[in-house]
Amino acid sequence: MDEYQGKVLSAHMGKAKCSVDLGDGSERGEYVNQDYILHKMGRPHRAINLMYCYYPLDNGWPGRASVVHASPDVSFAWDYPYDDYFTYGGGIGGNTEGEPFTCMRDVRRHGQDVILTLTIDPHVSDEHLIQIAKDLRPFGRLMLRINHEATGNWFSFNKRCTYQEVADFFVRAHKIIKEHAPNVSTIICIGGIEDLSKEEMDREAEFAQTVRVADIWSVDKYMALHWGWPYDVAEHGGNTHKCDGVEKTYEMTRRSFERFKFLNGGQAKPMVISEFNADGDVTGPYEQVEMIKGFCNKIKEENALWFSGFTFYQFRDRGRLGLEIEDPNNPDVGVEQPALAAYKEIIHDEWFMPEIKTGEEAILPATLRWGGSEDADGVALPLHFEKNPVFCELYFEDDSNLMIELNGKWFYKSPKAKFVDLMPAFFEKPLDGEKDMTLKIFAPPATGENDPVQGGDWDVNYYYKLEKLPKIRIRYEAVEL
Repeated sequence: MDEYQGKVLSAHMGKAKCSVDLGDGSERGEYVNQDYILHKMGRPHRAINLMYCYYPLDNGWPGRASVVHASPDVSFAWDYPYDDYFTYGGGIGGNTEGEPFTCMRDVRRHGQDVILTLTIDPHVSDEHLIQIAKDLRPFGRLMLRINHEATGNWFSFNKRCTYQEVADFFVRAHKIIKEHAPNVSTIICIGGIEDLSKEEMDREAEFAQTVRVADIWSVDKYMALHWGWPYDVAEHGGNTHKCDGVEKTYEMTRRSFERFKFLNGGQAKPMVISEFNADGDVTGPYEQVEMIKGFCNKIKEENALWFSGFTFYQFRDRGRLGLEIEDPNNPDVGVEQPALAAYKEIIHDEWFMPEIKTGEEAILPATLRWGGSEDADGVALPLHFEKNPVFCELYFEDDSNLMIELNGKWFYKSPKAKFVDLMPAFFEKPLDGEKDMTLKIFAPPATGENDPVQGGDWDVNYYYKLEKLPKIRIRYEAVEL
């Protein structure tokens, strides 16, 4: 092991041209821990989307709908009394010890922001919403997607309320959330433009107000989708699946943004697709890859800077909407699909990567700031490699919680870890000679939560004092042969 002898530079991580987020768990699949996903993907995402529901006034709550209301008569995923997502364990009468908070902490420890998709009974009182806001405030720049696909007719909140009531509820929830958790951004997710022959959106009169108040605009767009899963099989002539393809999906998304902008008096806001994929049930695994690649290539070719990002649905799925399919013999095992390699290549493209810039020399101890996955200040260590290494390792003497990048590969160091093996950074991208690179270090919150004692900006920024650097071991030959 060697003491680092070079300069220490400041480093800033900022936004990507197009951010990439990932869905992890839903009614179709279980949550997969972030260590596993990071090893598979090679980099953290901007955010991880978690899907939960809150129907505390219903019989059976807080049990999951498909468990407490199990019935042989159910023939559609949303035929239960309330939505069959994992249940939100916070709110009035709840606590933040269980889900989704355990998952949220895991996500944030690993250098990612949280998107919480939460379907909520519109009949809950302001007090329920205030408590949700208090639950979420310690989790930094969280994005809250309230009652998504709100112009549809399948979720319970649509079945028990009119569209006007659903829209009014979003506005009420937004105002309460912003008052009690100003660090949380709200996402309005509606159908947008779904018929290219029409200028206006479906249910535009009711939902125009939500476009004006929300922080982020969103549509869910699947280039192909089998919504009848798992109750039937998609076959020719069936009526529970569709395929819109790349061009139509892109144009519907672009037109949706333009319409949102029009309804907002010409002022733009961030525009995302909150659920994006092509369903392998419809396309098969190979055309699924071509559609995913085709859409992402089009974003680049069109220089679509109006488009802020997308959430890929999802990492592991029991159907064919996952980068992995859950092994039906063992739910803890994922079967990698061709989409995973293609998606991994996409998210390592410069267009979809956060921008990291190095600056002036930093002096230790250095205060590192974590504002979020696209606004963080860390340090960079310039390294010279004589050739491709045989050993490249870091040794720590502290309980720091760090995200580390080298040669395009990201690593996580937990507070209990004292050693990080950096050699996987060279397995897919070996050096063919001498090369200068920088090792970047950032410090997201070790507990996954921000700390109120850190000052007035505690809910948007977390600070960590880096006292000393890890020791570095770089060797170019085997120890013995």
